[in-house]
Amino acid sequence: MSNLKGGCLCGAIRYSLGSSPTELRACHCRDCQKASGGHGAVVTIVPRDKVTLEKGTPRIFKGKAASGRTLSRYFCGECGSPLWSHRENTPEILALRAGTLDDTDHMKITAHIWTKSARPWSYIDPKATQHAGQPEGPPVPTK
Repeated sequence: MSNLKGGCLCGAIRYSLGSSPTELRACHCRDCQKASGGHGAVVTIVPRDKVTLEKGTPRIFKGKAASGRTLSRYFCGECGSPLWSHRENTPEILALRAGTLDDTDHMKITAHIWTKSARPWSYIDPKATQHAGQPEGPPVPTK
C-alpha cells in the first residue's frame, strides 16, 4: 500500500507518503510521554524525501531529547497535533507519528524503545523487539 495520506486533527496540515511503512516503533522515553500526554509516541521511520506536504506549513519545536541529541518536532500550529520529528544529525530520516496516517489498520508495533522509562500502564508486546534506551546508529527508514 503506497501513497498513504495523513494529516493533523483539524485538517490544516495534509501530507502524502510515497512509501509503505512496514515498521512501527513505540517510544516510551519521558520526552515522548510529555509531548504526547500519554504513554509515549508510536512512529514509523520514513525517508524525508518520501513525505510530500500537500497543505499547510507545520511549526517546529527544537529541544534536547532523552538521548542528549537535538530533536526537531513538527506540529500543526492550529490544533497542536504532533506530526513528525527528526534528529539533528539525521534530518533526512523522519519519525512520522503513526496516528496522523489516515489508514493504519494493516500496521502493528514491531519494536519498543526506551522501555526502561515505560509507564506501568504501557503494554509492551513480548514478541516485539525491545530496547531499554535509544538503539545505536541512525534509524533505518522503511523502504
